Amino acid sequence: RRVVLDDGSARTYGALLIATGAEPVRLGEEVDPEGRALYLRTFADSRAIVRAAEGARRAVVLGASFIGLEVAASLRARGLEVHVAAPDELPLARILGPELGAFVRGLHEEHGVVFHLPRTAKRITASGVVLDDGTAIEADLVVAGIGVRPRTGLAEEAGLATDRGIVVDRYLRTSAPGIYAAGDVARWPDPLTGEGLRIEHWVVAQRQGQAAARNLLGLRAPFDAVPFFWSAHYDAAIAYVGHAAKWEELEVAGSLADGDARVTYRGEDGEVLAAATLSRDRESLRVEHAMEARIRAAGQAAPS
Repeated sequence: RRVVLDDGSARTYGALLIATGAEPVRLGEEVDPEGRALYLRTFADSRAIVRAAEGARRAVVLGASFIGLEVAASLRARGLEVHVAAPDELPLARILGPELGAFVRGLHEEHGVVFHLPRTAKRITASGVVLDDGTAIEADLVVAGIGVRPRTGLAEEAGLATDRGIVVDRYLRTSAPGIYAAGDVARWPDPLTGEGLRIEHWVVAQRQGQAAARNLLGLRAPFDAVPFFWSAHYDAAIAYVGHAAKWEELEVAGSLADGDARVTYRGEDGEVLAAATLSRDRESLRVEHAMEARIRAAGQAAPS
């Protein structure tokens, strides 16, 4: 129960929380030999992109997930010509399904974004980006949003159990007594399926921090909040509640084209795993409330 700091000093502890988060996946030197690409993780990163956008005419965004597309929308709002390259056939389709993926692509194209799919960067040069099919795109600014990886190094060196994150139980306890983990670095058991989850959105991290604090104080509070996040693209905001790494059935109600819809993701047993909504916050809350009721029922039979 001792932590050694980088200056050689040490602190003892009764309980410890590891919240080391995640860090951006960076392009290899063979792709970006001059280190031109910028990344978005911190406020300082954001300010660096803003500075680089001043006076820039064209930007290339590598990656078509949430970070990449939100950066693309922001740069379009600043008047830059924006090209997006990603290895997917449709943006966000693996997470949200092809229907919402097509809607998101169309929305960005309506605002002038040019997509290069499925494509990856072969090399970033002084003048722009060369894609894997040989296409050369001139660019004053390159931003890479190609994912993040959890910072598990400290936990691994300490001998804690890890599995693409720090493994914790429903109380956010790691494999070592007195040590907890929360946020992007923690992989916890889904209270409905038992599947290990690690979700990279700040609402989840914030709620885990609250649960971890209670447990550090000995209150034995399981983390059983329903995952939630939203993503804003221009004047459209997608709200997503639940978690569906895969699904058996996808149902669209309403009109995606009109920005008024609900997409429901169901598992093999027909139960709702998640729902994504556009302009239907009340329905999103109803789904969250129903999932909370299922979690409470499952928690009554769960072992401590």
